[in-house]
Order: sequence, then structure tokens, then C-alpha cells
Amino acid sequence: MTSEAATAASPAEAAPAPEPIPHGLGVSLPAADARAKTEGTFPYAADLWAEGLLWAAVLRSPHAHARIVSIDTTHAREMPGVRAVVTHEDVPGRPVHGRGPAADRPVFASEVVRHHGEPIAAVAADHPDTARMAAAAVIVEYEVLDPVIDPELAFEAEPLHPDGNLIRHIPLHHGDPAAAGEIVVEGQYRIGRADPAPIGAEAGLAVPRPDGGVELYLASTDPHSDRDTAAACFGLSPDQVKIVVTGVPGATADREDQGFQLPLGLLALRTGCPVKLTATREESFLGHAHRHPTLLRYRHHADAEGRLVKVEAQILLDAGAYADTSAEALAAAVSFACGPYVVPNAFIEGWAVRTNNPPSGHVRGEGAMQVCAAYEAQMDKLAKRLGVDPAELRLRNALATGDVLPTGQTVTCPAPVAELLQAVQEYPLPALPKDSPEEDWLLPGGPEGAGEPGAVRRGVGYGLGMVHMLGAEGTDEVSTATVKVQDGIATVLCAAVESGQGFTTLARQIVQETLGVDEVHVAPVDTDQPPAGPGCRGRHTWVSGGAVERAAKMVRTQLLQPLAHKFGMSHELLQITDGKITSYDGVLSTTVAEELHGKELWATAQCRPHPTEPLDGAGQGDAFVGLAFCAIRAVVDVDIELGSVRVVELAVAQDVGRILNPAQLAARIEAGVTQGVGIALTENLRTPRGLLRHPDLTGYALPTALDAPDIRIVKLVEERDVVAPFGAKAASAVPVVTSPAAIASAVRAATGRPVNRLPIRPQAAVVTGQ
Repeated sequence: MTSEAATAASPAEAAPAPEPIPHGLGVSLPAADARAKTEGTFPYAADLWAEGLLWAAVLRSPHAHARIVSIDTTHAREMPGVRAVVTHEDVPGRPVHGRGPAADRPVFASEVVRHHGEPIAAVAADHPDTARMAAAAVIVEYEVLDPVIDPELAFEAEPLHPDGNLIRHIPLHHGDPAAAGEIVVEGQYRIGRADPAPIGAEAGLAVPRPDGGVELYLASTDPHSDRDTAAACFGLSPDQVKIVVTGVPGATADREDQGFQLPLGLLALRTGCPVKLTATREESFLGHAHRHPTLLRYRHHADAEGRLVKVEAQILLDAGAYADTSAEALAAAVSFACGPYVVPNAFIEGWAVRTNNPPSGHVRGEGAMQVCAAYEAQMDKLAKRLGVDPAELRLRNALATGDVLPTGQTVTCPAPVAELLQAVQEYPLPALPKDSPEEDWLLPGGPEGAGEPGAVRRGVGYGLGMVHMLGAEGTDEVSTATVKVQDGIATVLCAAVESGQGFTTLARQIVQETLGVDEVHVAPVDTDQPPAGPGCRGRHTWVSGGAVERAAKMVRTQLLQPLAHKFGMSHELLQITDGKITSYDGVLSTTVAEELHGKELWATAQCRPHPTEPLDGAGQGDAFVGLAFCAIRAVVDVDIELGSVRVVELAVAQDVGRILNPAQLAARIEAGVTQGVGIALTENLRTPRGLLRHPDLTGYALPTALDAPDIRIVKLVEERDVVAPFGAKAASAVPVVTSPAAIASAVRAATGRPVNRLPIRPQAAVVTGQ
């Protein structure tokens, strides 16, 4: 043995024991599913299989608006291998009014087609190619009608739906209508149609049950709502339909298109066999909801010092063919139309209308994102008129805790808007690019771009954004969770879907923190569990996380009470730290593992935030539970000859309440900011005459890693919201809302052009006469 080996083997020189892996709230606990996703073993819906499987295909309308004269399924039914063909005639029920986003849309179009891609029929066959060919063999005779594609014309057009074309109108009146400022600026703005473009395939599996019901295996983000809608359409009771949530490959909106969920279940019930459907990318674009295209008209009044006196606005949301979540999106748009600024007088009119365009619905930051782009453009105009620095103008008007929103609701949560803006304003600017061939990749357009360094102008712009958390206007927010501990291993049962927001990791951290247990598992989600609601607006961090915390605390009490009774003290005098139970006086010291050995403890709890109220006829009311804010400074380089834009850097400051998982929080903010880059510069789903053009990822340009700018998280304000569990705030939506406005502001600064449309088209950034 060599001397080196002998030394290494000496007990005295043995390597120290590894440090325990940190856990609990406030640490960067790795995601539980990270390894499975990395190794390719994560159970996505597209990977599911069942014995005797059939394959489904959906026939969709090639027209935006048409009357259906006849549907002939004879040829499709006679094709070898075809097991079933279903149309509207085979749907035993219908959506229940007011229940879920599909409440006003049919499973299949019957008399009239209202949008391009609307389902007409569905086929089940023994091979996917057979199913697709059979769907194409269904003969539909259409009487093509002129589509209503301009939302401004929807008011006077013939009704496109039995419920009419107007989905909702909100008039918001706050303050003195006669108020006026010395300085007035006006603008008109348009926000394009953006798609959530989920990376993973939208897929599902339906399995019939012996009791005449059906089980649907889906990447659903709101399984109980999907179950209730499906049961109503299938003519079944909710307990006859079960939704099992498969692995969700990320979601920034409603993950699944009910235009194939519901036909899938019908085919399984009709054939008595498992049926699977995997949507193509084109079908995904045709089927699921998009961000609302929006037309906005603004007039800002300010005094000579730049302080806002009055804001007037008109907001028109294009809901597409069906209502979906447009009423909620309009409420957010109208309520936040003035932004995170103090506005003593506000008069806003908002409408959401039906058209024959593709359906719009829940996409991260809906409503708030569109108005943020408009009111920040107005602030830039106002600063230019006054000759004031744009950041300084924003600081003079910044909202703070205790101020009143235009809805009349007092801001009671932390609102460090000025602090956030000052943080990004003071952060050092990035260095200018070198004017040399080695650095030509820094030019807008990339290394193969045609631009010249002399045509590049740098601009710096700002954006301030706000969003609401949880539901609004009286939504009954509630979630239920169960925590079980057996032989030192904890299990969490909660129907909160992990869609990439990190809930399963958070649930593990909560239980670790509360009980001192290292090994925590989160059970798969299905509708046999009590409902937890949809996975949007930071709900699961607040409501479902709160339910897990309460259940864990109840188990903690069950664990500590016998010990406390034995030593004649209150269990509140005992604490759990690093897996050890100790008393305040040091008399008691034991481990959690010892006390849990051989025991099974469990508890179920609910979390329900304080109630809100609907906006009244003047747009007034305490409609929101909590608010989150963000400030972003954008630095861009613009080739003023070609109109190409490169986002150099985005500096972000955000109020987060409390950091629960640093790495996870940073990832959510960076992802939201990057999504905003796409909204600002590239993502535009074009629909001439209501028809989707290029419904694929070549025609719809998502930002890639090469498009992602340097993202600097310069400040995270941890001022806890006392009404929220853990004091934390939603983190994902507000950077999506804010970054497009900041980028547009920077392009305005670089070019002097108004930039009144998103995404920014090259011609909007071209400067002539240079």
C-alpha cells in the first residue's frame, strides 16, 4: 500500500460526514420531478397506453363562419378499422350555463360554425392514420357566411351566438368627470393575438368504466371544472366521470383544449374501448384559447408638475367566438387601466365582444398585460411633453399602500412601487457594444444580420406593472389538502396541479418546515380528491399552500400534544428544528423520527381567503384579494434603418412578499420576462378573415435562447402580505405583464417613434431622414 493510500484510509483522516441537505421554506429545494423529466421517464399524456387502445381524430371547420347544411358520415363509418363516428347528434347533454369556460360552447358545431377550427365530428379507429383519413372522409356541406372579424363591428352585427355579441360591458366612474389637467396626451394602441404555444403535445386518454362512466387522463390544470363540464356534456353525474391528471409539460394558460377532451370521452363511451388522441401542433393552435387582441384609446390629464389628474380610456377585447374567461379578463383590464399610479379621477369604458376570430381566454396576465402596454406608452408621452425624465415622472405618481384604486378599493397589501422603480433606475447600465467585426453578433438581427453599426441606436425604457392574485369579484377561492405521516414518511394529497409553478416542491417544503420530516411525497392528482381550483394567478401558492400548511400544523399538534402532556406543559412550548423536538427549557429533547416511529397521523384542512365582491354598475368594489407589482428597465439596440430590435438587458425588481424557494422564484421571473420578450417583438398569431395563417412554430415565432436577453433580478422586496399564507405573492404573471411595456418604452426612447402596437413591427422602429 502506498503512503498516500495509507493516509487516505486512516480513520483519523477519514472524510467528514456529508452535510445534511437543507430543506424547508427559504431554501432552493430541487423540483421533485426534475430527474424524471431529465431522464425522459416523466409520464406525459402523449406517452399513455391501454390494452385494446383506439385512436381518435377530430374534424375541424375550415371556415371562420358558415352555416352547416348537412353532415354525411356514411363514408367514414364504412372505412375498415373505424369503430365510431360522433357528431352533435351523439352528444347526450350540454354544458351547464355558468359552469366552466365551456359553458357557452357546444362540443360539436351543429347549425353554424363560429370560428376556424371548431370541431364538427370525431372518429375512433384502430390506427391513427385510419382515424385521420376517416375524419377527412366526413362530408360537410357549408354555406359560407361573411365573418365578423373586427370587434368594433360586432356591436352592430347580427348575433353570432344565442347570448348575443356583447359578453360584458364595464363602465368605471371614479372621481369628478369635470376634472381636467393642464397637460393632455392621447393615444390609440393595439395588442395582437398571442398564443400560449405549449411545448408538450396536447394529448389525452379516455377509458370507459364498468358503471357506465368514463375516466379521462389529461394534462388538465383545473380537473374538477373539466370533470363537471364533461359530465354535463356526457349526460352523466359528476361521480361517473373521473379526471386523472397526467404529467403537465408546463402551462401558461388553460392547458387543454376541450374541443378534443370532450369528443375523446364520447368516443370511449360509444365504443366501450380506451381511446387516445394526440393533437398536432396545428390542432393546438386551432383549438385552445389565445390572448385577447385588444384595442385601447387613452387620454391622460396631468398638472404642470406631471402629477396625474384624470385618466380616460376605452378598452375593447376581442373574445373570439365564445365567452370563455373574457368577463374576468375585462374586469382586470378595466380595474388596472391606470396602472400602479395614483389617479384621483378615472373614467374607463370596457367591452368584451364575440367575433368569428379564434377564441380568447386565460393566458398569463390577461387583461393586465394589454393595458400596461398602453398606460406606459401614455406615461412616456406625458414625460416627453413635460420634458421630464420618464422614470422621474413615474416616481411622482407611484402607488403606495393606503392609496385608492380607481375601483374604490384601498390598497392594503404592500405596494413598494417607488422602491422597485428606484432599484432598476439605479442599477448600472450595460456597456455599449464594441464597433468591431468580432462583435457584430451584438447587432440587432444577429450574426448574419444585414445592419450596420452606424445605424444602431440604444434606448432605455421603463415599465411598471401590476396584477391581481387569486380569483376576483366574489370568486369563492378554496382549496383542501390532507397531510399523512406514517413511519416518518409524509404524504400530501391535494388536487392542486403542478403545471411548472412549483407547487409540489412548495408542498414538500411546507411539510418539512412544519413537521421536521425529511421524506415528503405529493400524491398524483385526480378528481376523487376535494377540489383545489385552477392553477392560475398564484392560487396554489396561496390557497393550496395555505391548506397544506394548516393540515401540517394539525398533524404537528397531534405529534406534540402527547409529549407536552407527559411533561406537563403546553404543546406550544415545544419546537421542531432540524428534525429535533425540544422544549423551551431544554428539559425535553428527542427526534421527530423517534416520536413518529410506528405511528400514523393525518389531518385534512381547507384554506379560504377573505371574500371579494363584484364590481358594481360604476366599476366600484373590493374586487381583489391581493396585488403584486413589478418594475422593469429595458435596454435595447435598434437598427433604425432596418427596424430590427435587440433586447440587450432587462433589469427586474419585484415585490414577492417572501422568498420561499430562491432558485424556483428566479426561474419563474426569468421565464415570465422572456415570455414578455416574445409578446413585445415576435409573437403574433395572424388571422386574416378569421382564418389562422401558418398555425405552426415556423409561422408563429417564439423567442429562443438566442433571443433571450441578459435578465438581471436587481431587487426582490420581501414585505410580507399579512393576509397571505407565508406572506408570499404570485411571481410569474407580473413580469409577463411588465416586460413588453418596458421594451416598447425603450424602443420609443431609441427611435423617437410612438410604438403603439404590439408586437413591434419593423416599420414602427424605422427612422427616416437620418
